[in-house]
Parts: sequence; C-alpha cells; structure tokens
Amino acid sequence: MRIESVVAHEVAMPLVRPFRTSFGVETTRHVILLEVTTDEGVGWGECVSSENPLYSHEFNAAALLVLRDHIIPRVLGRELSPEDVPGLIGPVRGHPMARGALEMGILDAHLRHVGQSFASYFGSNKDIIDCGVSVGIPVDDDIDTLVNEVQSYVDAGYRRVKLKIQPGWDIEPTRVIREMLPGMPLQVDANQAYSRDSIDHLCALDEFDLLLIEQPIHEEDYLGHKLLAEKMRTPVCLDESVLSADNAESLIDYGACEIVNIKAGRVGGYMSAKKIHDMALGRGIPVWCGGMEETGVGRAANVAIASLPGFTLPGDTSASARFYSLDVTEPFVMEDGRLRVPDEPGLGRTPIPDVLTQLTVERTPLS
Repeated sequence: MRIESVVAHEVAMPLVRPFRTSFGVETTRHVILLEVTTDEGVGWGECVSSENPLYSHEFNAAALLVLRDHIIPRVLGRELSPEDVPGLIGPVRGHPMARGALEMGILDAHLRHVGQSFASYFGSNKDIIDCGVSVGIPVDDDIDTLVNEVQSYVDAGYRRVKLKIQPGWDIEPTRVIREMLPGMPLQVDANQAYSRDSIDHLCALDEFDLLLIEQPIHEEDYLGHKLLAEKMRTPVCLDESVLSADNAESLIDYGACEIVNIKAGRVGGYMSAKKIHDMALGRGIPVWCGGMEETGVGRAANVAIASLPGFTLPGDTSASARFYSLDVTEPFVMEDGRLRVPDEPGLGRTPIPDVLTQLTVERTPLS
C-alpha cells in the first residue's frame, strides 16, 4: 500500500460530567483524529494526547508538529505494509501517542481493504467483553456525590469499578464504596500521586480486597513500586511506567509490577500493545486495557485488543455514554455490562460526516 495524505481533525468532545483525577479537572476532551488516505482507501486513527502535558509529556500541538515534520514524512508516498510502519517511524524518539495514531490509521485503511477486522488481525478469541468504569474524584470532594455516581454505573450494568484517588481522597472513599458494593470487583488508580513516604498509608487499602492499585508512585520510581509491592498485599499495577514489552518485562522481573495496564497510545500503538500482551501471557501476568476517554474510533480499537486471550481483567472499555452524549461515530452501547467486539473490516467504526463537521474545531492537512 502507499500513503497518499494525512489530515488531522481536532474535535472538541464535551464530557457528560467533569472528570477529575490527581492531574486536574477536565470538562471537554480535545481529540486529534487522523484521516489517512492510501491507495487502498481511507483509514482513521486517534491520538490520545491531551491539550496540556499533564498526564504525559505529549500534548496535542506537539503531536501535530512531530507528525507533520518527522513521522509522516517517513511513510508518505512509499510502498509499505502496516507491519513496516513501526520500524519506519521508530527512529523518532518518544511521541508514542502520535506514532500510535498514524499506525492505527494505516492499519485501519489496509484492513478495510482486505476485509479483516482489527480483532481478527490481532488474534481475538472473544466476541464480547466485560466493561469496567473509571470514576473520577468528585469536584466538590463529597462522598455522597461519589456514591450516587458509582450507583448510576452499577445500575447501568458495569462489571468493575475503578476509583481515582489522591492524598486526602483515598481510604475513606474506598471504604464507603467497598461497603456499598461488597461483591463488586473494585480497584483504585492514583495516577502517580504518592511517593515512597506513603507506603504505610497505602497499605491501609489492603483491607478492602481490591483487584489492584494502579500507578501509585511516580512513573520513574521503579524502586518505590518495588518497595510498595513487597509490603502491600494488594497487587501493584503499572500504567504510566509501562512503555514497551521489554520495559514491562523488566519491571515484572524487578518486582515492581504484578499486573499491567496496556494503553496502546502510551506504548506507541496496537502492534506494541500486542507484544506486551504476548509477553505477559507467556509469563502468566494479568493485563487489562486502559482508557483515555477515547471517541468511538479509539474505543473500537480498544475493544478489539481487549478481546485477546491475555486480557483477563475488565478494562476501562466503557460505553460511549460514559463520557459523551454525542460520539463522533456510532456509539458503543453496553448489553448486560458487556460490549460486542466489532467484526466489520478495519476498526468497524468510522466518523459520521455530519457529526465530525459539528464537533471539529480545526482541520489541518499534515502532508
């Protein structure tokens, strides 16, 4: 196949409610969607960076620049297969979210052309997956607000709940939700909000029979996570620290990581995500699919990858309505707490032209 052009569509997606983590509060998600035109047809990719470099060093303006000036020129106009893409763009250091978005768009175009789904391409063994939900910290720091929000998700059918925590909002909210939902799979996510000094404090979460604690300490503090894992009964799961299959295996062998959250955008794309999955499956390490408030484009790819055999824990593969009243594609709708894995060619989801026009704030040719 040959890449002919790439256009970025920046869409502004209002959230159904503010989403607060230890990084801050978000009310509108600004998403970059890549429209990749090839001689085989058009494919779509989603860049999971944000407006500001808070969750990651990547942010939207930088992603557009590096795509235009450094990544896209490495593939534009040349004959290639999707499997060639990681090697061609790999010399560009960092910027995994930008690289992953382009890889997704190229792969989507090719799979649409050959009539194969994302799930089939990566080796799916499921046609439906369990849904988990990520619950932010209430903007008003009110326990009753948290209880009401969690109850609404339980009523909707979600099969696992994840609570965002930070210093000052951790033990008590977790206690309340565990008492409210004694049999529900429950986990917490700190988004790096703690330090080694908090190890004894975090161990107090052990009494709540959690599935895991996610990324409690700074992403570069591997020793801190190892010390926590040695003392805490709750399994330590790493998210932001995980960059590749080799890096994840090193963290596992070091004793800093017992469960892996795989976010394809964070590790440079779905081919890299598959390598992490295969490594973890071979090692008997559970993995699950993290979310970045994706539109239907990225959500389709996440649902596909989450249907692989090693994804044994429910991920953040929620319904579209969890974040958006209007998705840019046909929405994902839960059935009894599960989502069906798209089996149409490519991603199985395409932006709806009128909705894309309505939500787009800027359209930028990148080639």
